[in-house]
Amino acid sequence: MITRLLVANRGEIARRVFRTCGSLGISTVAVFSDPDADAPHVAEADLAVRLPGARPFDTYLNIGRILDACRASGADAVHPGYGFLSENAEFARAVLDAGLVWAGPPPEAIAAMGSKVEAKRLMAEAGVPVLPSLDPEAPGEFPVLVKASAGGGGRGMRIVREAGELAREVESARRESASAFGDGTVFVEPLLENARHVEVQVLADGHGTVWTLGERECSVQRRHQKVVEECPSPGISAELRERLCEAAVRAARKIGYVGAGTVEFLVKGDRVAFLEMNTRLQVEHPVTELVYGIDLVRLQLEVAEGAALPVTPPEPAGHAVEVRLYAEDGDYLPQSGVLRRFEVSGEVRVDSGVESGSVISPYYDPMLAKVIGYGRVRAEAVRKLVTALRRAKLHGVVTNRDLLVKILTSQAFGAGDTHTGFLAPGGPLHGAPPDEAEASAAHGADAGGAAGELPVLAAALAMAAENRRRATVLAGLPSGWRNVRSQPRRARFEEAEVVYDPLPQGVTVISAEPYEVVLERDGVRHTFEVARYDEDGKVYVDHVGGCAELTPLPRLPEPVEHVAPGSLLAPMPGSVLRIEVEPGDRVTKGQPVLVLEAMKMEHRIAAPSDGVVSDVHVEKGRQVEAGAVLAIIQEETS
Repeated sequence: MITRLLVANRGEIARRVFRTCGSLGISTVAVFSDPDADAPHVAEADLAVRLPGARPFDTYLNIGRILDACRASGADAVHPGYGFLSENAEFARAVLDAGLVWAGPPPEAIAAMGSKVEAKRLMAEAGVPVLPSLDPEAPGEFPVLVKASAGGGGRGMRIVREAGELAREVESARRESASAFGDGTVFVEPLLENARHVEVQVLADGHGTVWTLGERECSVQRRHQKVVEECPSPGISAELRERLCEAAVRAARKIGYVGAGTVEFLVKGDRVAFLEMNTRLQVEHPVTELVYGIDLVRLQLEVAEGAALPVTPPEPAGHAVEVRLYAEDGDYLPQSGVLRRFEVSGEVRVDSGVESGSVISPYYDPMLAKVIGYGRVRAEAVRKLVTALRRAKLHGVVTNRDLLVKILTSQAFGAGDTHTGFLAPGGPLHGAPPDEAEASAAHGADAGGAAGELPVLAAALAMAAENRRRATVLAGLPSGWRNVRSQPRRARFEEAEVVYDPLPQGVTVISAEPYEVVLERDGVRHTFEVARYDEDGKVYVDHVGGCAELTPLPRLPEPVEHVAPGSLLAPMPGSVLRIEVEPGDRVTKGQPVLVLEAMKMEHRIAAPSDGVVSDVHVEKGRQVEAGAVLAIIQEETS
């Protein structure tokens, strides 16, 4: 019987496992790197052990240090979470050899699926449909997908459409895979474009019982990483569901699987092709838990203790949709910094690894939380999710919240028209007619939108109220009072400018306090919560339609240092992985200039125009901050 469990992971993953341990009376142990010393998962564990350092290979991916932590804390069991060492057969063997309970699948099953190349061979033997593997140097057809044999999460994956791009993309995928997983092996297969990405949840015990718990639709992706998941899939028939579940059972039995795992497929029309098997719990497991009314972590632990599953799994009911809330900008580039405020509430489940005040580190995945809506029908689940996202208080770090709302409220998503090209240029989301994009924002239109007139007006009034509150003399006079007024009172922000005295026509101030402003326009009242943080100088205005993030401009601005024309700036903190050019080189628009590595992924910095490289300010291996000048390109003029 498990008495003290160490979770070999961090963030929301560790917190999720700890939650179940609390309900079972199991003592918990957290491990943490130096950047995670103050993380919520550390505070929530009964015991915590430091893993000195910051980078994953020195900390969460270091098997020796994890086992030392088990010994130091007296843990008698290990849960691998999902990610890091969760699909590492060597780690599983080391845990078992140390006499500890392993809350995961057998090492042999992990090893069998650890190489996607070997996994495809085994699945073909088991009668599971697979895509053919192609020659990495001469595939013979395009487009193709270059994939890392190890790991997952979109790392080490590249789409190649032309033969001339192949060698560069294969090498890039190898580097990224080696950095993320310690294994640079890649393979090539045909690209099945605009297919659905569908996965089947399996759960097996050590007594021969294998459950399948329906399917999850995971097609909405960026950078080959999932953004929205749901159970059941809106595009899978009962007959196709049966085929997928049968194939998943064959896959699990072929490798003697025990525990929770996921078999992933690409589905296009009636065609089904095995993608991979994840020998661990998946990030998106909450949608299955809500639909089937179960706790998959609890079942994992019971199976690890030797318990037998009932012969048949529970029946599904309702629909669940999950979104991944990331710290990233509109170009999907990860962001780091202090999360000043994090509040997500409503009729939703929130699995998060952060809280207000958390520091988002550049060393790990930028996911802040998973937000999951459940309803009797799909539309109800989506509606709850959209409402919670719009009302969430997310300050201090740029997030993908607006993108998630746009996805969930789009006509294509509502119709279940989702596939792996959903977010691609020209795909169902970006190819939507203009009026659809306007409709998706209609919920906030009455308040002027996230960056419309009323939120900016509310910010100006709140700041004026705060100035009056801080006044040391003549505090009873209205803000900005003059005997003879020469001009209207206005507030200037980088994003907008507003006149707030006199008020815009049709607008009445019901109340204006430093942290809350109530305005009435054309008979409709709108409430705005206003927050300011001295550390970043921003003003955040939350309202029913979302959040306006504003940067006040000083009345008398200080001189600023000008950046040389043609400067390429670092879009995020990272390490310079490779420099592709030298001073004097002639480059064309879109040509890679250098490559940054951040949050375990490669990010290419390309030339914005044709020109000549006049200077390179960095060198390979150097760590740079966001906004640092990387190189300068002098644009060619005709």
